[in-house]
Amino acid sequence: MSEQPNTTAPEDQQVDLLALLGLLWDSRYWIIAIAALGAGIAAMNARSQTPIYSANALIQVEPGNSGVLSVQDIGSLRGSGAAAEIALIESRFVLGQVVDELSLNVFSAKHYYPYIGKFMASRFSGPAGTLAKPLYGEGYAWGGEQLELARFNVPPQAVGGALTLQAQSANTWALYPGSPDNFDSGTAGAPLLTGTVGELAENNGFSTLVQTLVAHPGTLFQVQSQRRHNAILGLQGRLKIAPGREGSGMLRLFLEHPDPAVAESILNAVAALYVKQNIERSSAPIVQSLNFLRDTLPGVRKDLEAAEKRLNNYQIRNGIIDISAEAGVVFSESVRLQQQLTELNFQRRDIQGRFQPDHPAYQDWLFRIAETEARQQELEKDIARLPQTQQELIRLRRNVALGNDIYLQMLSKIQQLDIAKAGAVGNTRVIDQAVSSSGPIKPRKSMITLIGLVAGIIAGCLLVLGRAAFNRGVENPEVIEKMGLPVYSGVPFSTAQQKLTSKRRKKSDHGDEKSQLLALINPADPAVEALRSLRTSLHFAMLGASNNVLMITGPSTNVGKTFLSTNLAVVMAQSGQKVLLIDADLRRGTSHITMGVPNGKGLSAVLLGNASLDQVVRNTGANTLNFISRGSAPVSPSELLMGKGFADLLEQASKQYDLVIIDTPPVLAVTDASIVGKYAGTTMLVTRFGLNPAKEIDLARKRFELNGVTIKGVVFNAIVKKASAYGYGSYRYYNYNYKSEKN
Repeated sequence: MSEQPNTTAPEDQQVDLLALLGLLWDSRYWIIAIAALGAGIAAMNARSQTPIYSANALIQVEPGNSGVLSVQDIGSLRGSGAAAEIALIESRFVLGQVVDELSLNVFSAKHYYPYIGKFMASRFSGPAGTLAKPLYGEGYAWGGEQLELARFNVPPQAVGGALTLQAQSANTWALYPGSPDNFDSGTAGAPLLTGTVGELAENNGFSTLVQTLVAHPGTLFQVQSQRRHNAILGLQGRLKIAPGREGSGMLRLFLEHPDPAVAESILNAVAALYVKQNIERSSAPIVQSLNFLRDTLPGVRKDLEAAEKRLNNYQIRNGIIDISAEAGVVFSESVRLQQQLTELNFQRRDIQGRFQPDHPAYQDWLFRIAETEARQQELEKDIARLPQTQQELIRLRRNVALGNDIYLQMLSKIQQLDIAKAGAVGNTRVIDQAVSSSGPIKPRKSMITLIGLVAGIIAGCLLVLGRAAFNRGVENPEVIEKMGLPVYSGVPFSTAQQKLTSKRRKKSDHGDEKSQLLALINPADPAVEALRSLRTSLHFAMLGASNNVLMITGPSTNVGKTFLSTNLAVVMAQSGQKVLLIDADLRRGTSHITMGVPNGKGLSAVLLGNASLDQVVRNTGANTLNFISRGSAPVSPSELLMGKGFADLLEQASKQYDLVIIDTPPVLAVTDASIVGKYAGTTMLVTRFGLNPAKEIDLARKRFELNGVTIKGVVFNAIVKKASAYGYGSYRYYNYNYKSEKN
């Protein structure tokens, strides 16, 4: 068989959504309070954070290479891209020099009081050089403290470890091992080093120069010499580089730091060192050629002197003064070709280092070498046809001439390279020096406060929803009616009754205080009006009852059954009926306090056979209303109620009065209500708004049904006006501890 479609799902979903919105609206003051708390905590946290400033600088990287060697071939070289230049700036080669130059591996921090110290220090706004007054404890910074270390060197075993510097007086200090927490725990130990501000102190591998110290005596600072690699990594993390528009060649450097002056100095150092290494990189070929020439020049000079000596010796030995005219022509051409070949060989390192073998410039260089060598070989044949003395003389004079020419060229080249090195420039330059922001960029106090406010709203909503999830008390009488229990009346919550209850709890249980009956003190209260409506409903509900006994009970404590019993009895009596109210809660009944009569002998005395009905009945403020208190608490209340004495009492009272109202204990706590219910013609169950879950009410109904008692209806008590109506999914079983009151 096919199931019928559930056509009520959309309606239920709509009701749940409205209930959710109503719940949040009902708890809006709680949500506002939690949101304000969240915003306050966030604002305090933002105020206690260290302000962070941002500095920026601008560097231009020109395209191409500005080297001075072979400028005509510069177009064949490919310049570095922006990514390569950024990687170079962020390299350990550049940043490591910055760390060394500015001592960025030295770390110092103030020692604040836990939790609130940093916030309190941030509130200090005195002039520079002044200090805030210490609030709690010793050794803490409260505002205005300054520490500047011009030098801080530690032995290798102490690198990376925490150390503590303590201000001894206005100009003296002491360095201790460990963190400032050792002072808090009393385990500081002996100082490693002591010194005076402005003077270098050295001992056991420690070398410290404190440049500035402004602090109260005893103030602690945590100092640390980080490893160089860790300092470089930290600087790499803070340094941000962004390229400009494509093709502009601009690089913008950003750095965040708590001290704007330090941020500017770091960026300026980074830019300067980057430009410096760029110049060194551009002049590297010049330096390399210069070093090669200077290393080669002494050998060339030595060879020249040896060639001149051989020529002189040969001329003296053979008596030859000069060469012939024919030999002179051959000599001049041979020298020219040898000079040309030597110059081409000088170009070998430059050509082979810059071009591939298949490059046109490289091929042209090879062609000129081959052509010169071929012409030289032909000239050697011409020399071979000359006389032997002329051949040797030509060779010796050629060696001298070539050696002298090479030596002079090398001297000239060295001078040119020295000038080029001195005037070498890179393809980078600093356009804008570092400038810090006018104010801190972090923390963004307004944003943090807004986040705290939003988080507080969310937390408040979750708290309200979580509270509602655990508090499954019925707040809609329709839920009760769906169980098959008619709701006879809804009694609104009474602030006047709340005041009366508070006043009653401050008084002792003597029974001689004034009446606390709301129906007599404030008869116009909405709760009393609701009881009058209940009186009308009960009039018709009890027409077919077996007797005129009305039992009022509840599933649990604190539902207001005593309030309903006493005030309903007054309302019934005001209608002209003769009413008897019996407090059958032999354990913890308090109806006598509400009625304003002493406890004395009551129901327990009648059940024990120690008194009669007439002896325990007491008059009240209402003329036709009588009352029987619970009396002293007996040992076995349930057994007394099951005895014949209670049945006889009800039978006698039923004949003497128009209505007998019995106030009983909660049915889920003890069995007394189930016993009394067998003698009552009408049973009313009192439930409290938002207190009793649906399953608890249903369990009370089943408990009565097992004992043969039928619940006539339900009174929905203490209704609070709300915009929400809760849904119900899962329930927990509640156990109650209901002990007898000690006499």
